[in-house]
Amino acid sequence: MTLELSACTYAYRRSPGPVLNNLTYRVPEQLTVLLGPNGAGKSTLLKLAASVTRPDKGSVTLDGLSSDQRDYRRVVAWMPQHITAMSAHTAREQVAYVGWLKGMSRREAWDQAARALARVELTDQAETKSTRLSGGQLRRLGVASALVHKARVLLLDEPTAGMDPRQRRVFRDLLRDLVADVQVLMSTHDVADLAEDADHVTVLDGGRITYSGTTAGFLAHAPEGTAPGRAAEAAYAALSQDGRRCNHSRS
Repeated sequence: MTLELSACTYAYRRSPGPVLNNLTYRVPEQLTVLLGPNGAGKSTLLKLAASVTRPDKGSVTLDGLSSDQRDYRRVVAWMPQHITAMSAHTAREQVAYVGWLKGMSRREAWDQAARALARVELTDQAETKSTRLSGGQLRRLGVASALVHKARVLLLDEPTAGMDPRQRRVFRDLLRDLVADVQVLMSTHDVADLAEDADHVTVLDGGRITYSGTTAGFLAHAPEGTAPGRAAEAAYAALSQDGRRCNHSRS
């Protein structure tokens, strides 16, 4: 599937200028990590791709479908940074409710909620109140909510924020299991989230894309002589102002 933003410009009210200006971006296949500092425009890009907001100029399409069409929203799912637990709902009820909001019948949403929870290994928590889930479980619940309506594209905004290293590893393992069926774009400002898992990397800096390609191509931007295990950080520094500032602060 080809999800593409074409010549998109978007500015928030009272903003001195556009967050994204005439940006064109085709989301790669499989698992892509969207890197960039806070304020780079990552969340804005994801919201446009998810049809949560519309561009001031330009268009967002998926295989010919416009982002303002219902069929587009049925196959593109978005998980925001903050997952809200519904106090009166169990995990399965919360996922089913999201499916119902997406236009599924109550029966279909209930049945698919069980399947979505199984995909993120939360079957044993299906009858647990959402408010009783751990932070890592709540993130997985967010993914299940995004998958309940059989989405083909999954957009994740800072999904590993606040997770400890073990929870991050479990979450990345989950994403690797999903990419056979679902195209994933995951934003982060933490280069550690790249690890060895991403198939592609996109770097967004100041509202413009400074790199979009394979992980190997991204790592090749690390300067010669970079210490083992620091290639991702060094490549990011070479491609973003934020990374270069971090390097200067350590020198």
